[in-house]
Amino acid sequence: MRLAFTKMNGAGNDFVMVDNRDLSLALTKEQIARVCDRHRGVGADGLLAAEPAENGADFKFRYYNADGGEAEMCGNGARCFGRFTSRLLDDGRDVITFETIAGTLAAKIIGEDVEVAMSDPFDLELDSGVSVDGLEAPVHLVNTGVPHAVTFVEDLEATGVVNLGAAIRYHDRFRPAGTNVNFVKVRAPGHIAIRTYERGVEGETLACGTGMVACALIHHLLDGAPSPVQVDVRGGETLRIGFTGDADSGFTKVTLTGPADFVFDGEIEL
Repeated sequence: MRLAFTKMNGAGNDFVMVDNRDLSLALTKEQIARVCDRHRGVGADGLLAAEPAENGADFKFRYYNADGGEAEMCGNGARCFGRFTSRLLDDGRDVITFETIAGTLAAKIIGEDVEVAMSDPFDLELDSGVSVDGLEAPVHLVNTGVPHAVTFVEDLEATGVVNLGAAIRYHDRFRPAGTNVNFVKVRAPGHIAIRTYERGVEGETLACGTGMVACALIHHLLDGAPSPVQVDVRGGETLRIGFTGDADSGFTKVTLTGPADFVFDGEIEL
């Protein structure tokens, strides 16, 4: 079997994109993991499949982590998905809608950037009481399409993202599904830098869209940072998180804006 794909990159978060509008593909978890393998496959943080919508949107969004497991959402993946499906449609439209497990989203093409209207966050909990050895700072929780833990640190470079991230990801509080984990440094009010440990990848990634949103919202709650919040990611880019509302009224109109680039098209033998 030969699989046609497009490789894309969103702020250093890389993805394999496939067109499955005819539903001819039924990739196994093992096949997806092989495609995403950086030594034996294409190499990616995840695989996204464009499928027919079921409830009136333009597409259905299917996202699989690098281990082959399906996940609810991926913010950077959604931005890449918006540009990828815009190319599939090739009709000049600049807004694409797609159904995800986390709800129906919209991606707007703005020059070289893509703005994704994210689902409303929920399960917000400041200072959750979660603790692990080697981390003294409080751990905050919020679900921005997928669950995230957020903690603020003084020295982002010296933080043991993989070890501490894994300890929190596998904490009893989050069993059995686990959580993504973000470490945040405040550069200035409304400007933060983050590093993220992603479940499914089981390591640090260069960027995580839903993680950026989680960190920006927690930064707003703790420090009063106004919208939009600028977020520096490990891949070197700075993205923007917009929102309205607060913890009392609930956050709405949450957006994630940043680059989504085509890398190459190809085929792989499975």
